Amino acid sequence: MTWLRRLGLAVASVVLALLIAALLTAKPGDPALYPPAEANAQKIHLVSHGWHSGIVLPRAALGGEGAAAALRNLATRFRDYDQIEFGWGEARFYRSTPTISDVDWRLAAEALFTPGGRAGVVQVVGLPDDLRHVFPAAEIVPIRVSPAGLARLLARLDAAFRLQDGQPIEEGPGLYGPSLFYAGTGRFWFGNVCNHWTARLLNAAGLPVAPVLDTYPRGLILDLAWRSGATALPPP
Repeated sequence: MTWLRRLGLAVASVVLALLIAALLTAKPGDPALYPPAEANAQKIHLVSHGWHSGIVLPRAALGGEGAAAALRNLATRFRDYDQIEFGWGEARFYRSTPTISDVDWRLAAEALFTPGGRAGVVQVVGLPDDLRHVFPAAEIVPIRVSPAGLARLLARLDAAFRLQDGQPIEEGPGLYGPSLFYAGTGRFWFGNVCNHWTARLLNAAGLPVAPVLDTYPRGLILDLAWRSGATALPPP
C-alpha cells in the first residue's frame, strides 16, 4: 500500500468518524415550535463573524414572554437600538480576540483544554435595524421562529447571565460598537464553545442542531440550511 493510499484511507476514516459523531450527537427539533405558522412568525438572525457566531434579537422582544430580570434590564440599557446581538465565550480569550487575526494561541489552548472549563462572558451589542450595513462581511441567516419558540429561547438566554442584586453584572466594554460584556453562566471548553451556545439557543426555539457540525460557524450555517431550511442572505 502506497503512502498516498494510506493517507487517503486515514482522511476517509476521519471524515467517516466525524459524520457518525455528528449523527449520534444530533439533537432533534420540536415540531410544535418549528417551523412556525407564517401568520405569527417572528424574525431573529444568526450572525457569523468567521470564527464566532451570535444571535440578534429585536430589542422589543426582550420584554416579552420568557424574558426575566437580565433581559428586561438590557432592554432598558440598550433602549436606543432596534436590535441586540448576544454572543458568549471564554472570558479572557473572547475579550482579547476581536478578529481571527488577533488570536492568542496560548489563551485559546487554555480556554479549550483547562480541566473543568473556564468562566464565560456574554457580549451584548446594540444594533440598528440594517444588519447588513453594520456587518458587511458577515454571514447573516434570518430565522423565523414561533412566539412559543422565541419565549423558550429568551428563557434560556436570560439564564446565561449571572446576577447580582437581581441585575446582570457588567464587566467592561465589548469588542465593537455600543457593546458591553456581562458575567455569564456556563463553562467554556472544547466540548462547549461559543457556537454550541448559539446552537442551543436555536434548539430551545425548536430547531434541530448537530453539535459536532455546529462547533464552527460555517458548519452551523450548513446545518441550518440542511435541516431547517434557513439560508444566509446574499452578500452585498
